[in-house]
Amino acid sequence: MEVVDVRPLLAPLISFACAGLVFAMGRSVFWRRFWSLTAAAVKLLVVLSMLPGTLQGTVFVFDVVEFTPGVGIAFRADAYGMFFSLVSSTLWVLTTIYAIGYMQGDKDRVRFFGFFALCVSTTVGIAFAENLLTFFLFYETLTICTYPLVVHAETPQALRAGRIYLTYTLIGGGLALIGSVMTLNATGSLTLGQTGILSADLGTFTLVTIFVTLVVGFGVKAAIMPLHGWLPIAMVAPTPVSALLHAVAVVKVGAFGVTRVIYNVFGAELLQTLGYASYLGALAAFTILAASVMAIMQDQLKRRLAYSTVSQLSYILLAASLLTPLAALAATVHIANQAFAKIAMFFVVGAIGRVTGKTRVGELAGIGAVMPWTMAAFTIAALSFVGLPLFAGFATKWYLSLGALQADAWWFVVVMLVSSVLNAAYWFPIIHLAYFKTAETAAAGDDRAARDPAAEPRSLRREAPLTLLVPILICAAYVILLGTTAEVVGMPTSLAEVAVWQSFGLEAPAP
Repeated sequence: MEVVDVRPLLAPLISFACAGLVFAMGRSVFWRRFWSLTAAAVKLLVVLSMLPGTLQGTVFVFDVVEFTPGVGIAFRADAYGMFFSLVSSTLWVLTTIYAIGYMQGDKDRVRFFGFFALCVSTTVGIAFAENLLTFFLFYETLTICTYPLVVHAETPQALRAGRIYLTYTLIGGGLALIGSVMTLNATGSLTLGQTGILSADLGTFTLVTIFVTLVVGFGVKAAIMPLHGWLPIAMVAPTPVSALLHAVAVVKVGAFGVTRVIYNVFGAELLQTLGYASYLGALAAFTILAASVMAIMQDQLKRRLAYSTVSQLSYILLAASLLTPLAALAATVHIANQAFAKIAMFFVVGAIGRVTGKTRVGELAGIGAVMPWTMAAFTIAALSFVGLPLFAGFATKWYLSLGALQADAWWFVVVMLVSSVLNAAYWFPIIHLAYFKTAETAAAGDDRAARDPAAEPRSLRREAPLTLLVPILICAAYVILLGTTAEVVGMPTSLAEVAVWQSFGLEAPAP
């Protein structure tokens, strides 16, 4: 059931208004923080207010303007868009708190928080986009708004990273535009409110071209290999920006766009006939494994996290490409599972850098004794990515493996198992260094001489400030919550189930 409601438009407008207020009044520390935190909280409440109806199968729609028949700016809050917007809205609150503490004393904080709000505005606009035109407009605005954040430090490395980021993402946007125009020409519609608007009688050339241009166009931001080159380089940005790129906005928007193409432009039934999704699945599987190998080779913490993101985002694409309900459920829940675990890790890395100045894996010996609560959160996130039970990542791999068996693609279960081993290979050494070594024994390379890190003098403990630590611990708690309540009615998986049923054109399950 569709209901006309202004809230899908109001949600992105709140963040947009926040950006304007920050730019206008941001010289005052009080007002900059007030408007950033107030807008984050109000926007989350607006999104949450639609949740009860969404769980009942209601879709909230609002048309702004129609330029020509079938072409206009319109918003549609279905279950999948709601799931994505809830994740981004929740994490905006936490990232804002973290950024207030992290950016203290930094230059150009007005610019930072202003563009930060614009990025979140465009992200929610993408989540609620009713058609490819609205999606594209917000998609390209996100690229422009993220650029000042990537180059925030204004160093030669940051400016170079910004140029590379723009080159990749603008080319991707151009391809997405070509695919959208071809879709409009072929169907007379750009809507994302159906379970597929293309048909097999359009011909192989048209269908292949639309599929490639749209998937590659959105796949650039999803960092699927070999389109991932911009992401590790963009790690020169401040940690809150890195967290924004990896968990709240850019890469997740790319994956969200690809899944919209699969389920709303083509539709699962048509893609099962055409077989195109199997090629995307193979590329996603390659990305999962290859990026994990690359992560093992990185000593710089943020680059290791960057390659981990490249790997983890492809779980969404692999799951979506299987075209089965259980795999689609995995693709949806992983939006939240990856987001909370990865943002916790970036918050931890930023806190360690702020407190100790350490930025490399080899420097983390004994850090578990120095910052015990911070490293506990990192450990929880790492166990989630490995896929251990009771943590969020296990739910993703469980549903994805069941979906692969449902699609008679057992080799993707093998990919999940190998991926878990590789995740352990690049996360567990950090945990071992943090808890079972000291700086002296790490330098000497003598494991036998390592003393109990808990015996470190309390005077050496320098836990992160509360503005950094509280968001870290909340994200870690979410990782456990998402892993232990997957089957509880009313928890995020319930919303994901409604999204899956809508994607396959079925009735929403009874509450």
